[in-house]
Amino acid sequence: MDLVDFVQQIDGFDSLQAREKIRIFSWFLHVHEAKVTFKNEDIRNCFKLMHLVSPDMSVYLPRMASSRPPDLLRERGGYKLERAIRSALDAKYGVHQSVVHVSKILSDLPAKVPDLSERAFLAEAMNCYRVKAYRACIVMTWNLAFDHLLRWILNDKKRLLDFNSNISRRYPKKPTIVISMQDDFGELKESEVIDICVAASIFSKNIADILREKLKRRNICAHPSQVTITQSQADDVVTDLVNNVVLALG
Repeated sequence: MDLVDFVQQIDGFDSLQAREKIRIFSWFLHVHEAKVTFKNEDIRNCFKLMHLVSPDMSVYLPRMASSRPPDLLRERGGYKLERAIRSALDAKYGVHQSVVHVSKILSDLPAKVPDLSERAFLAEAMNCYRVKAYRACIVMTWNLAFDHLLRWILNDKKRLLDFNSNISRRYPKKPTIVISMQDDFGELKESEVIDICVAASIFSKNIADILREKLKRRNICAHPSQVTITQSQADDVVTDLVNNVVLALG
């Protein structure tokens, strides 16, 4: 998770006093950038990255280290958060490592997804995950992956030919369907698209199994139910669909 994403999750951040912002930036440097200690310049860079005027660190940091009780401890020419302060911020802002991992997967993906519509699905999935709307995150991640799959089929003449030639073989009772543009896939159910791809050997059985499993999960999330959707379920859907569909079908 980068600093901008992290700060966006903090309600009322802009109204905080400089000292509290320094505490938060210090915690971010420890936890998300794995810095054992930090220096004046590290905190200044945080203010700069957030488009904020930086207070005088040569005054603030020594003052925070000299207060009683201290906010910061001096160490090796730098500073680190005092234990009680860090523990309080851990409790307030700390996240499970899987959240950091999934957030990074999503935030790194735009550079690898050139299509604008796919980026729109990705942006919504990211926003849903950040606010713990895991049911919606799963739906939007499926939309991203399935949209990517359809474009991947269309972008290769042989794949498209193989797909079209296997529609009637896999579903002989269906009216004649010929796919030439993305809207044409609307004549088929998502599960049927997966089955036809398997029949045409367009992708491996492993990918088909992942898609079928995640489609079932999407259907549970998309329809009213009393099933509780957890972060771990969203983590599983995001990591599997991004790594094994969006990135694998490049």
